[in-house]
Amino acid sequence: MSNWKHICPLDEIPPLGARVVRRPTGGDIALFRNAEDEVFALHDKCPHKGGPLSQGIVHGRKVTCPLHGWNIGLEDGQAVAPDVGHCGRFEVKVEDGQVWLAL
Repeated sequence: MSNWKHICPLDEIPPLGARVVRRPTGGDIALFRNAEDEVFALHDKCPHKGGPLSQGIVHGRKVTCPLHGWNIGLEDGQAVAPDVGHCGRFEVKVEDGQVWLAL
């Protein structure tokens, strides 16, 4: 059973950008917003060398890690071939212009 937590209004996540949700345990979560105003949530850590995905470039339904250019799928957290690896993903929803995260 999911425990939905209100995070922020959608407008507080920049288009083609990210916002970080800090957590005391379990690692930070990056919320990404693409050009279509879709919102995705992943651990803020690239599976390659742990780079901060929240500082990467959002394009379509992917984010490019700022350290070594790996592309990570925003829908599933999977590295795009030929790279291999994944990072954790979280359920997220937007209702009435508000972003909610399942923790």
